[in-house]
Amino acid sequence: MKIKKIDYILLAAVLTLVGIGLIFVYSASSYSAQLSYGNKYFFLVKQAIGAGVGLVAMTAAMFVNTDFVKKLWIFGVVLATVLLALVFVPGISIENYGAKRWIGFGSFSMQPSELAKFAYVLFCAVCMSRFDMTKLHWCLLPIGVGVLFCALIIAEPNMSITMCMAMLMIIMLFLGGMKWKYFLSMLVPLAVAVPLLIVVEPYRLQRLLAFIDPWASPKDEGYQLIQSLYALGSGGWFGVGLFNSRQKYLFLPFAESDFILSVIGEETGLIGCMLVFLLYAVVIVRGVRIAVGSRDKFSCYLAEGISAVVAVQSLLNFAVVTGSIPPTGLPLPFISYGGTSLVVFLTAMGLLLNLSSKVYDNGFGGVLWST
Repeated sequence: MKIKKIDYILLAAVLTLVGIGLIFVYSASSYSAQLSYGNKYFFLVKQAIGAGVGLVAMTAAMFVNTDFVKKLWIFGVVLATVLLALVFVPGISIENYGAKRWIGFGSFSMQPSELAKFAYVLFCAVCMSRFDMTKLHWCLLPIGVGVLFCALIIAEPNMSITMCMAMLMIIMLFLGGMKWKYFLSMLVPLAVAVPLLIVVEPYRLQRLLAFIDPWASPKDEGYQLIQSLYALGSGGWFGVGLFNSRQKYLFLPFAESDFILSVIGEETGLIGCMLVFLLYAVVIVRGVRIAVGSRDKFSCYLAEGISAVVAVQSLLNFAVVTGSIPPTGLPLPFISYGGTSLVVFLTAMGLLLNLSSKVYDNGFGGVLWST
């Protein structure tokens, strides 16, 4: 029997975030669920099922052989590409609000872009551990896969996940040691692409204008941001009380998903939001610490990549909800309603915990597990 140590602080932070998510998915959705489905627990039950599946997947990932995971680097890219392409196939794709971002088989549905982010991280981790990333021709591998994923995701269309994927590509190439002259030359076309993508789609330009002055269109493009700011402003320091949100009564769109932080801020105030920020900071810092303490390049890059996904997506969500960047749909990891996101992120945390057990100098302590 082998005794394995894991980073219990990371585990505690992740489980706390999942618990917060279950509480506020119920709070934010109970009224709309009662109106739409006649069951105020509708979204909570689905989120709880996702959490259960995710925790099982996380536990399995904690004990899987990382050498086996490494062998999946090509398979992960192929699978993610196929799934991303399936969103355009009639009969399989699911369209909501004019976007085809989901696929479904019977009662099962998933969002392939959630899987694609971590498939990309695994691909980069293997590439960067095997090849010399100071050579441009080796850098073209992660760039090519990243551009492919971005192209498929923006075609859905999904600007927010595309931005997340592009930022992840930049971070991984930077961490991999890409030469500055190549790195800067890559940033130029990316910087040009962003305004072009905004201009070619009228609704994106309208969102940008609404971000600049949401009160110029308070009933249209500016509506969601205004309602989010109302929620956060109403919360003050300590909030209006758990389950006492007023914005969840159909004032704030997507209250249980992309804008769930607004409900958290309304009900628990600035103090509650700061606690959530702190928990994400713990996850990210512990992930970076695991990367720094790793004994091999693959483990280091994989831990850095997983931490980067959490950091990028949570920071973008915080920025959107607080009106710091133009509104766009992006779930808050571990908390927002969405089974695919929850299962995928928990599986990734299982891998991160797995890597923590392999850190040579496990000075931060651990929890004993028997395998």
